[in-house]
Amino acid sequence: MGVPRIVVVGGGAGGLELVTRLGRKLGRRGRAEIVLIDRNATHIWKPLLHEVATGALDSGLDEISYPGHARHHGYRFQRGTLCHVDREARTLTLAPVLDEDGSEVLPSRTLGYDLLVLALGSVSNDFGTPGVGEHCHFLDSPQQAEAFRREMLNTFLRHSDPGSERHARMVVGIVGGGATGVELAAELHEASRMLQSYGVTDLDSDHLEVHLIEAAPRILPALPERISQAVHRELEGLGVRLHAATRVTRVETDAIHTADGERIDTDLGVWAAGIKAPPFLSELGLPTESNHRLKVQPTLQSTEDPHVFAMGDCASCPQADGTTVPPRAQAAHQQVATLYRNLRAQLDGKPLKPFVYRDRGSLISLAHFDAVGSLMRGASARSLFIEGHLAKFFYASLYRMHQRAIHGTLKTGLIVVVDGINRFLKPRMKLH
Repeated sequence: MGVPRIVVVGGGAGGLELVTRLGRKLGRRGRAEIVLIDRNATHIWKPLLHEVATGALDSGLDEISYPGHARHHGYRFQRGTLCHVDREARTLTLAPVLDEDGSEVLPSRTLGYDLLVLALGSVSNDFGTPGVGEHCHFLDSPQQAEAFRREMLNTFLRHSDPGSERHARMVVGIVGGGATGVELAAELHEASRMLQSYGVTDLDSDHLEVHLIEAAPRILPALPERISQAVHRELEGLGVRLHAATRVTRVETDAIHTADGERIDTDLGVWAAGIKAPPFLSELGLPTESNHRLKVQPTLQSTEDPHVFAMGDCASCPQADGTTVPPRAQAAHQQVATLYRNLRAQLDGKPLKPFVYRDRGSLISLAHFDAVGSLMRGASARSLFIEGHLAKFFYASLYRMHQRAIHGTLKTGLIVVVDGINRFLKPRMKLH
């Protein structure tokens, strides 16, 4: 038998951390061939996409090149989009890679595997709401975040034209009061202040009107009520108009319509409500939920194929209390350690261990204005409420933990120093 091949599809936070660990421990030593597949050439931490969308983060400075990272960490990278899996032959097929003009760059390819890990993440779920796909921006990928940023800059410029007949306020409608929607609402107010200070626009935050629309009775419905209330107060203080218990029925080019008959006129619309896994997962012949999340055992193996694993947002993993592991970044980060051990155990013919999720708390960043959250106190499950500078420190540390997992301690320390220098040398937001 030759060297076994472990293929990981999806280079998000969990997928990249997993291939980094596998590459260091198995790939470099020739004990397994580790392959990462992703449709993009670079990686950026998904919880930062709302900052990319407002220009607070320059994706060109923070993105990681998969080929370069692979070379230094013992795995191979293949660019492409998964389009078919033959579980009997244990092969997968990648769709052709096309350039911006639709010309083929790479042809369709077939790749064999011994163990397959699906780490495809999730995308926003529009629940079939009319007009959303045509008239709303999404923030599920760096490309979508960049598209919103460009449109945001153009909209600010249009409103700054003294000869324009547009009204003197720029209106943004955000559907979805989860972490992405909340953090984007705060970042937009910071962006308007920065754009005015750099002379890009005459509009300041007083001329920006942000509507945050949530179908649940309160914003951040998945988080403790104390955090939700604190964030609610902070957003109201910024001037964000909150619409809780409000369901969107349709979206038009310049308006969002709600179930209670309200029409919210908008210049920009963003959909950040709900999640679903890529629909492709429901075509593999493996059990999935209605939102396409793949059903897995506590060992993170598919319930019907021991050679297929899933992790992160695209996996529905049961917990002891009958619920499933929540689709959160910290869950994917924790699953990496269990999956790494189980993949090695599978290769060695040893028993696999179940994944046990531990809630470490929740943190919400409100741009430079504030941060709010809670930290879990050990096994007692008691939470410690924090806000202000301490909360912002812990929020920033989440990204540093991800960087440490994929770069190591020394390189992460150097990145921190370089980031500090860039904040001194470069504008505080991306203006081009």
